[in-house]
Amino acid sequence: MSVVVLSGNPRSGSRTLKAALGVAEELTGGRPDHVVELSELGPALLTPGDPGVAEAAAAVTGASLLVVASPTFKASYTGLLKLFLDGLDHGALTGVTAVPLMLGAHWRHGLAADLLLKPVLVELGATVPTRGLFLLDSEYADSPELTAWLPPARRQVAAAVDALAERTAP
Repeated sequence: MSVVVLSGNPRSGSRTLKAALGVAEELTGGRPDHVVELSELGPALLTPGDPGVAEAAAAVTGASLLVVASPTFKASYTGLLKLFLDGLDHGALTGVTAVPLMLGAHWRHGLAADLLLKPVLVELGATVPTRGLFLLDSEYADSPELTAWLPPARRQVAAAVDALAERTAP
């Protein structure tokens, strides 16, 4: 199983990335195989055929489990993440189990992961078996929301990954 974390935060080493790494570890029991920090790609996202962007896209589209994380910017996910996702082909995430994760400063944005990020992942073909996860950025590492979300999410993600693997097995 290939586990990939995709961070749409424009700052490298962000709380968003740390939260996504933590979620991936909690779901799988181990570190992800690949980490894509879009902040490291920056302007290359606008360069057709850029090898770094192509490598990131290959890791994302080849994942068994993809944790997609973004801070809440202007009540939505970041433009950086949107730019990357827009560069993927239609159906590029078919066969990928994805988990939408968003961090924000206030609970009033609590539905952003489900209302904004989850639909674009599904549109790209991903299977999204869990409800989106929203964490306050001030308590992402020790969040009661994460603690409550994890037990059903572990079962849902494992079932989705297994089902997709069975469909693609020779």
